[in-house]
Amino acid sequence: MPETTAATSPKKSLLGNIIKLIVFLGIGFFFIYWFLLKLDAEQKQAIWDSFTHANYFWVAMVMLCVMLAHFVRALRWRLLYEPMGYRPGLNNTFGAVVVTYMANLAFPRLGEVLRCALLRTSDNIPVQKSLGTVVTERCFDILAFGVVVLIGLLFMYGQAKEWLVDVLQQKSQGLPGLATVAIVLIAAIVLIVVLYRLLRNKMIKFKPFRKIDNIIQGGLDGLKSIFHLSPRSMVLFILHSILIYLFYIAGGVVILQAFPETADLGFGAAFVLYLFGSIGMTISQGGLGAYPALVMEALALYGIGQTVGLAAGWLLWASQQAIVIVVGLAYLVYFSLVKKKAKVQPTTQVKNNL
Repeated sequence: MPETTAATSPKKSLLGNIIKLIVFLGIGFFFIYWFLLKLDAEQKQAIWDSFTHANYFWVAMVMLCVMLAHFVRALRWRLLYEPMGYRPGLNNTFGAVVVTYMANLAFPRLGEVLRCALLRTSDNIPVQKSLGTVVTERCFDILAFGVVVLIGLLFMYGQAKEWLVDVLQQKSQGLPGLATVAIVLIAAIVLIVVLYRLLRNKMIKFKPFRKIDNIIQGGLDGLKSIFHLSPRSMVLFILHSILIYLFYIAGGVVILQAFPETADLGFGAAFVLYLFGSIGMTISQGGLGAYPALVMEALALYGIGQTVGLAAGWLLWASQQAIVIVVGLAYLVYFSLVKKKAKVQPTTQVKNNL
């Protein structure tokens, strides 16, 4: 009987790994199909033209820039865990970040929750604490992007500056309604916080409330982590943030080299590409359609024709998403194996004790 178990166990393990591989490949093809389903014939032709006429060395360099930006983001994210006494592995945080962007391509904000769950599996960090760090990171990113936009307003000239001002003015038209919503939300949050602090000591004796309280306290620990960074870690956090934006802009510099018509454009044009492309990411899910169109508009400000501009936009967008899907898919397999290993270890320890 033991020999039969030993003989069949590897087969079961191999079958399980094959099934997982098929599932993860299916997820990857799903993302590709999801994108293609939303494209019209003209958009598909523009993508095909950009792929057939591009210099793939520069495409590879764009992918490298994207991965470096995600790697630095992982380094920055790890800093927020230090005040809470956690030190997740760099490989795990990097993988979780890439999976985040892959998941967000199809389902908005799903990736933010997923990356916290992945670190729960790989590094045993409570999900609520990770969610707090993610919220802190996103709030900082919003402020940092505001600074980048301000720099754009100060240093851009001509049509690029006029376009950005027009976009900001259009966005600000809805601010009165948004301001009302924000005031109501803030008032509601303040009321909840006051009631929570007043009733916490009385309600803590109830088990369901204790569970909720643990979740809240863990989330608050993550939110406050940035305020407890050491001076050295705070400097690194800011430097990493700057590097993230520089790598994104560097991707634009690189893609300009892929076309003879844009090869002479420099850092300033790439900076404009980044601003326009970032707005495109907010207009449609994953920037699908909007990102390439706005890159085309940005290049038109520099006298680049529509065909080249659209091809550059699609190539820049597609290369970023392709590398995220491929690497994200690989890390899904990795985290699956980590989870399987974590389940096997306790069983092995029990057998050894026996």
